[in-house]
Amino acid sequence: MASIDSLRALLIEELKDIYDAENRLTKAIPKLIKKSTHDELKSALQDHLEQTEEHVARIEQAFEELDQSPKSKTCAGMKGLISEGDDHAGESYDNDGLRDAAIIGAAQRVEHYEIAAYGTAIAHARLLELDGVVNLLEETLEEEKEADRKLTDIAESVVNLDAESEEEQTASSSRSSSRRGMSMTGRGAGTRASAADRARRARGRNRR
Repeated sequence: MASIDSLRALLIEELKDIYDAENRLTKAIPKLIKKSTHDELKSALQDHLEQTEEHVARIEQAFEELDQSPKSKTCAGMKGLISEGDDHAGESYDNDGLRDAAIIGAAQRVEHYEIAAYGTAIAHARLLELDGVVNLLEETLEEEKEADRKLTDIAESVVNLDAESEEEQTASSSRSSSRRGMSMTGRGAGTRASAADRARRARGRNRR
């Protein structure tokens, strides 16, 4: 592998990394949509899937600005985040709200990674006075930030509240079942005690 001998070469390597990350997401997001249950969350993920396809196209345009053919370099960071997200989505949960909350967490970790990657690439492109590349990447960066804000809004206003409500209902149901069990146990003990008292009184009468 050739050494990175200039800021321009470093920027190209960064774009290869981002290109791979965005292409991976076009395959990963549909899996999260399928696992999600809340309508707002499904809609937000679907919208971002369409944006991600545009992000891929913008990276290809950025390569053209640099007189380079679009190439990918395995993005180990995104690969790991996607794998972790798949694991979280596939876990066993007591209710759907908890699964949706976990999916939002996984999606936001991806967004934060992308925001950092685009921010770094933009800084380097700006130093190189590559205005065309800067404009392309900044457009995508703003969309990544907006997607993150939308996920936060959904988490705070809907999904996490749903998860908490369903968890409370499950706990309340468990407490009710426990109280019924204790009540039945108490009645059973009382019945046994009464029967024992009657038997003792009967024995006393027989001795007299």
